[in-house]
Amino acid sequence: MGFKMGIVGLPNVGKSTLFNALTKTAAAQAANFPFCTIEPNVGDVAVPDARLDTLADIAGSKQIIPTRMTFVDIAGLVKGASKGEGLGNQFLANIRETDAIAHVLRCFEDGDVTHVDGRVNPVEDAETIETELMLADLESVEKRRQGLTRKTRGGDKEAIQQDRLLEAAQNALEDGKPARTVDVDEDDLRAWKLLQLLTSKPVLYVCNVGESESATGNAHSEAVAAMAAAQGNSHVIISAQIEEEISQLDAEEAQMFLEEMGLEEAGLDRLIRAGYDLLHLETYFTVGPKEARAWTIREGTSAPKAAGVIHGDFEKGFIRAETIAYDDYIEHNGEQGSKEAGKMRAEGKGYTVKDGDVLHFLFNN
Repeated sequence: MGFKMGIVGLPNVGKSTLFNALTKTAAAQAANFPFCTIEPNVGDVAVPDARLDTLADIAGSKQIIPTRMTFVDIAGLVKGASKGEGLGNQFLANIRETDAIAHVLRCFEDGDVTHVDGRVNPVEDAETIETELMLADLESVEKRRQGLTRKTRGGDKEAIQQDRLLEAAQNALEDGKPARTVDVDEDDLRAWKLLQLLTSKPVLYVCNVGESESATGNAHSEAVAAMAAAQGNSHVIISAQIEEEISQLDAEEAQMFLEEMGLEEAGLDRLIRAGYDLLHLETYFTVGPKEARAWTIREGTSAPKAAGVIHGDFEKGFIRAETIAYDDYIEHNGEQGSKEAGKMRAEGKGYTVKDGDVLHFLFNN
């Protein structure tokens, strides 16, 4: 089960620098001019989780396999992108394929790095990008509703549902609100997601601050925090420059560097976790002598669906899940101790997997 987060923003806000740090590569060229990213760069990033190392240590696992999140570095959008300005529509299409948007905002002052509008105002930058995405959505919605006319008149149930959802999105967009503000019934969620509206995706604002402000933020990041809170979105403060420097160091050097900067952890760890929270994701574990592995699921996932993340046959032939809560596994020093203490449970098809569960699935071939 893969999850993609698109990194968007105006040119020269630090997107590619951040992507380089995320993937610990120089795959995305970081340069001081607009549109240095010509094709979207894609990188898989391990989701940091100290629990996995602890489990592996107790079980003596030979291999540790973390769960992963995919980041897509999308070229800088500009005002008019919805009408094809800059590199326009091809990048809007790339955003459609992501599950969420990490919106990088320039919250640093630096006369050597040009801003496309000649000033630093992250809130206005956010509004510029949001407006372009809303305009692109509105154009898409209007065209799709026109294309559904014949089917809706003919009583096609699927077309009628699509048109109803598109109408709700259109009303919101025409009112100056993103599609994610639309209240969608549970029965409509699947059809709503298939619409792939740009502004229906959750947003995480990434405040890219200067090195000296990485621990505290600044007035710009405070303004973004207020905006995010008002929208019901989240934000994280990060210095892309620092993160890129850290990404070139080994673990011990990186820790020393963080301590010197007054930081408890790398900003990228916070960013990845914030993305995980934004998408309402959880982790469960499978642990044994061969490997300790983390698996990603959405909150509220049933045991059979969680098993299906490993292999479709696990879901089809699901019998039960032998389940140990993470804290119990640690307290009783592994599977055998947990079993002896009565902490291993046999859970059936109706069980909702909890974050941190250590699971062993039994299934029919």
